[in-house]
Amino acid sequence: MKIFSVEFVKSCLAPDDYPEGDFPEIAFVGRSNVGKSSVINALLGQRRIARVSSTPGKTRLIYFFRVNKALHFVDLPGYGYARVPKDIKASWAPSIEYYLKQRRQLRGVVLLLDARHPPTDLDLQMKAWLEAAGIRFLVVITKIDKISQGDQRKTLEGHRAALGLSSTLLVFPFSAKTGAGKDLLWRSIERLLAHPSSRYSA
Repeated sequence: MKIFSVEFVKSCLAPDDYPEGDFPEIAFVGRSNVGKSSVINALLGQRRIARVSSTPGKTRLIYFFRVNKALHFVDLPGYGYARVPKDIKASWAPSIEYYLKQRRQLRGVVLLLDARHPPTDLDLQMKAWLEAAGIRFLVVITKIDKISQGDQRKTLEGHRAALGLSSTLLVFPFSAKTGAGKDLLWRSIERLLAHPSSRYSA
């Protein structure tokens, strides 16, 4: 997709704050420090539209970005960082779940995992939850440039096996640093956007 315009819309804590309108939405979810903001910036050809922090657990709100005045990218809070206060961490799961279950503009989810680490229990739970809810999703392995080329295929297959993914579901390697995987991921996102709903039953 050719990017003509990108703008930050708003950050939201409660559903009442979500942007109004019918723009289709693609949500990005993953554990803290997996590189969500970097992936969003790379896809949009931006450096700082999505906030990048070296401190895991920084994203605590839901961030909406308008692309080409036609769709929204949605950055959901990262999960699984131990140093986040318990009361804040406890609020994330309901916030993410409500958005994913109730947001009618949602067209699909990009589930991000770090190439350097095996999927955590929380990653497995998120994948299982998306499947149980019947939500279309893509699996993206971030920071693939941190893995030697010789080990990249083994890394992808290891993540696929750990997640219990079928052989028909693509696993996308991605590097925000080099841009590897950007075009392929965009094509798959466009296919998600072509559906009237994020649900398989729609």
